[in-house]
Amino acid sequence: MARSKTSQKWLDEHVNDPYVKRAQVDGYRSRASYKLIEINEKDKLIRPGMIVMDLGSAPGGWSQIVGPWVGDKGKVIASDILPMDSLPDVDFIQGDFTEESVFDEIMAVLDDRPVDVVISDMAPNMSGVNATDQYSSMYLVELALDMARQVLKPNGSFCAKVFQGVGYDEYLKDVRSSFNKVMIRKPAASRPRSREVYIVAKGFKG
Repeated sequence: MARSKTSQKWLDEHVNDPYVKRAQVDGYRSRASYKLIEINEKDKLIRPGMIVMDLGSAPGGWSQIVGPWVGDKGKVIASDILPMDSLPDVDFIQGDFTEESVFDEIMAVLDDRPVDVVISDMAPNMSGVNATDQYSSMYLVELALDMARQVLKPNGSFCAKVFQGVGYDEYLKDVRSSFNKVMIRKPAASRPRSREVYIVAKGFKG
């Protein structure tokens, strides 16, 4: 089957992407690792000893770097509907975290400990229909915020990928209602033409 011009363009761009090449050299599972590395250097979200929840974690690009950051005294709980190869010091729970059974499994791993940081790099399977994709992506990021409100400790932090478009301004306002400080980041590894940005929220009001 012949590739469409769009998919061929994406493939060419992906193969020639400096961050894709760098990830292969550095042994990272995803070019997205560099986005979180830059955000963390700027905003100091994750430190040793913290409990971090990674939503939409597969293939593990974020969990892979967060594990060593939090160290032996910290914990990483990762969840995704897709499978993810195991990582040292990362508890992975496969399933939809909005389902009660999966949520209960996550809570059991947490063992009543509040979470310091919730991170989410979730994105829907893109259909190519902008309105549909935007709705799907906003739905996912709303679920991530809802989870953060349930598990974060007071003054905890939240970092999530959001696509600018319909619903973005309302979502930003919603995040601001629960956190003392909210910043918008566009890491260098985020493709310039992409509408994705990262909301970094600190000081959860609880």
